[in-house]
Amino acid sequence: MPGPYHHGNSPAAWTGVVIAFIGFGIGGAFTVMAEPLGGVGGAVVVGPGGVVGLVLRAMGHGQPPAKLHASPAQKAQAQAAAAGVTVGEDGVPPPASSPESERSAVNG
Repeated sequence: MPGPYHHGNSPAAWTGVVIAFIGFGIGGAFTVMAEPLGGVGGAVVVGPGGVVGLVLRAMGHGQPPAKLHASPAQKAQAQAAAAGVTVGEDGVPPPASSPESERSAVNG
């Protein structure tokens, strides 16, 4: 089952996107009206959208950085280490011994 990833659905992400969307709308409208200064003004509004999103994330209103999320393999390794079981790099434990190898070990 996947982890609690919400793909950026946070107040910080939405605020940045809304500001950028408004800037694109302003720029597009003034471009259609052939007003270059308005187009540049729209571009100027788009820039702070990303900055506002980053500032809000730093204030705790966004998704934490990706490095704080453990991959499923890392979670499996941590759980196995807590239980005292050895696992491989991919988080999968080594295969159990087969009945044939157990019989040969017993029969010598």
